Amino acid sequence: MTSPSSIDSFPPPEMARRAAEVGVNKAHLPFGPMVLLSVLAGAYIAMGAALYTTAMTGANGIVPFGAARVLGGLAFCLGLILVVVGGAELFTGNMFLVMGWADRRLPFVLLIRNWIVVYVGNLVGSVAVAYLVYLAQQHTMADGAVGLQALTTASAKCGLPFTVALSRGVLCNALVCLAVWMTYSCRTTGDKILAILFPITAFVTCGFEHSVANMYFIPVALFIKHGGPAAFWATAGASPGQFADLTWANFAGANLLPVTLGNIVGGAGFVAGVYWLIYGRGEGTTQEKGPRR
Repeated sequence: MTSPSSIDSFPPPEMARRAAEVGVNKAHLPFGPMVLLSVLAGAYIAMGAALYTTAMTGANGIVPFGAARVLGGLAFCLGLILVVVGGAELFTGNMFLVMGWADRRLPFVLLIRNWIVVYVGNLVGSVAVAYLVYLAQQHTMADGAVGLQALTTASAKCGLPFTVALSRGVLCNALVCLAVWMTYSCRTTGDKILAILFPITAFVTCGFEHSVANMYFIPVALFIKHGGPAAFWATAGASPGQFADLTWANFAGANLLPVTLGNIVGGAGFVAGVYWLIYGRGEGTTQEKGPRR
């Protein structure tokens, strides 16, 4: 007979120990695997974003606003499920490395190295999938409605005021990191998927901002805006001039910068940092401590 300890979820103190241990291991990954796993994570999040775009196309004309957003949120969950179950390095999820640093087992330079490498790798993977989706002409589906959905979504993101984008980034990654945090309580793949579903659906439904997802949402719309043929625009009933906010400059400065900063605050500060203060401070979450560097 299986003992209860082998089927029950891990309690929060053990979750904190596991999160810190995983963070230390992530920071010490060799450069090559770290890059490849980062590119994969960007690609996985992009796949979830592509599914979201398709699921949301026309939904607001059929079901109420809130229900349509929930549908899109459930679709987007694909991305983090692939990251967690498949194994990949996601910038927004790697905020938990601060627990290993705070626990004095991880030099600050390795934490920053991981964040920079993973962030760039996520960008490469997301933009690569965005370009592949553009080449696949997904934007022409439903008489151009899918492309119009992509353009509308991205344009709205590029038009956000700085403080709004920052605040939405904080809220988003608090939920993303809570999803990742709960997976540290899990013993099975099914447990992990269930832990991911509700927080990720919540952030998407509420319209919060995820930096890696936006590395797909905005580039794919820019590819459509600058490369879509006249036939697409005629079928979709729109024109490039309707999306004035949708530029590469706004992608970087008006969206990616504030959203990334918000994601760091929401994940590293409000989730990983707070749980370290609760479960790591004093007793420590890991086995051996050294001087914080």
